[in-house]
Amino acid sequence: MEVRRSARRSRTVSAYRDGDRTVVLIPARMSAAEEKRWVAVMLEKLAAQESRRMPGDDELAARAERLSEQHLNGRAVPDTVRWVTNQNSRWGSCTPAEGSIRLSHRLRGMPEYVIDYVLLHELAHLLVPGHGPRFWKLLESYPRTERARGYLEGVDAVDRLPTTDQDPVRPAHPEGFRPSLPSRTSNPQRNADKGRGE
Repeated sequence: MEVRRSARRSRTVSAYRDGDRTVVLIPARMSAAEEKRWVAVMLEKLAAQESRRMPGDDELAARAERLSEQHLNGRAVPDTVRWVTNQNSRWGSCTPAEGSIRLSHRLRGMPEYVIDYVLLHELAHLLVPGHGPRFWKLLESYPRTERARGYLEGVDAVDRLPTTDQDPVRPAHPEGFRPSLPSRTSNPQRNADKGRGE
């Protein structure tokens, strides 16, 4: 994730995905506490916007099949792959005996490579139950393993940030700033350029 400050941006905060990165544009005068709050707000808004476009269980199962073919020689064949809303402390889970894989709804809206990594991680558990050397060897063929793990660790770190009544992490509209997200059809770079004049 990248946070860009702009002296010409006075009241608006915006965010967009640029390939694998999330870019948050904020006014230069914003304090570190305001930045932290706004980054959380904008990540939440982007995730909500993108979750409306995320694939359902059928698409997730097809994705699992594709990943198994590409990275595990088709050896991992789950019976079920689905999104679930009851996993808030883990990104995914696998029950090898049942051949079932469940991905947390919290992944919806995250970059595709992150979802692919979690799905591939759970597929690997169909072949190797623990996290030993054999397990990690299976994930070596996925080129974005480390990047995806870093992304998820960053999200976990933000979720663990302490909050107080005086410094809430997720206010509705902190300090009078306005959120702004690009539309699905807009050009993020154009929006970034446009935002410099605000």
